[in-house]
Amino acid sequence: MAAHLLDTNILLRFCDSACAEHSMVRNTITMMWQNGEETFVTPQNFIEFWAVATRPVGNNGLGWTSTQTRQELDQVRNQFPLLEDKAEVFPRWLDLVTTHQIKGKKVHDARLAAVMFAHGLTHLLTLNPSDFDGIPGLTLVHPANIPAPPPVAS
Repeated sequence: MAAHLLDTNILLRFCDSACAEHSMVRNTITMMWQNGEETFVTPQNFIEFWAVATRPVGNNGLGWTSTQTRQELDQVRNQFPLLEDKAEVFPRWLDLVTTHQIKGKKVHDARLAAVMFAHGLTHLLTLNPSDFDGIPGLTLVHPANIPAPPPVAS
């Protein structure tokens, strides 16, 4: 079974019950767990999550208070193992953005990839696979493509 890092867009949908993709993401993660697959998060996820969750709704955020955001992140920390930043993350990130000429907002996605590579992961569950274009070595998985567990024999 492959271990997956969860992209921040997955975590946001996992926590935001008002989002149209909430059920799909929750069901997908539940199926992954039933299939014995590990799902991880990283401090980068928390930073990005906080930025989106506390941003006003009119600015493409969730409009949550700091208290609500902290409560959600505490729950996430209890549900998903944390891949800590290692000393090798920064050099891997710098190599990725330099070698593959990654620019703009995609540098944040490259940092998630660097964390994955530092921990030996290759699979990323994301709603936006195109955000990781230009980063070789990743297996990008959309929640709609996670197979259901096999039926239990009776």
